[in-house]
Amino acid sequence: MAEAVLVTGGSGGIGAATCRALAAAGFRPLVGYATGRERALAVAAATGGLAVACDMADDASIDAAVAEAAATTLAGVVLAASPPPASLPFTKVTAEAGLQWRVNVAGPRRLLAGLVKSCFRPRRAGFAVAVLSRAMGVGEAAALSGMADYVVAKHGLLGLMKAAAAEFPWLRSHAVTPGFTETAMLAAFDARFLEQARATTRFATPDEVAAEILALVTAP
Repeated sequence: MAEAVLVTGGSGGIGAATCRALAAAGFRPLVGYATGRERALAVAAATGGLAVACDMADDASIDAAVAEAAATTLAGVVLAASPPPASLPFTKVTAEAGLQWRVNVAGPRRLLAGLVKSCFRPRRAGFAVAVLSRAMGVGEAAALSGMADYVVAKHGLLGLMKAAAAEFPWLRSHAVTPGFTETAMLAAFDARFLEQARATTRFATPDEVAAEILALVTAP
């Protein structure tokens, strides 16, 4: 039986592309979904995987997904679930109570802790890949303004990965930081803003982001 990889947000654009890439590389995708069960089932059918309910804003759903993953030989997890960014000024952000924080930080912490206990620590092996965003501000580039809850939450996810790597040195912890990617999440942006961005920036495809994830997963 092929090793499994749990992909949260597995029915979305980057998540589904990641499931396809993993399947092509010989893994069995566990297609995590919160909504879009039919899409998740379709991705699972196309990749020889399994659709797994995994709502990153619901503790019971996360715990059930951990139990399903523990019934497989789990190689790792890709944290690709995220709500679309919303226009929210810095002075109005409430990250601790917001959906962005729940799905990008609190939920992944619970999921990863459960997977470490049930799947990874017994073998002292496993990997976790977080899907971040250039909207956070990368290098000398500034973060995108007007998306404070999203930016804060993605930095929280990066901090979560660093904390996990520090505590579990045998856990291969990685992150990818894509820019604008051609997925349904672009609907959260004003069409005029996207038009201006496309004039100066090449948008990535989900398959390109998935290839970057796969390269990290399969690196020696």
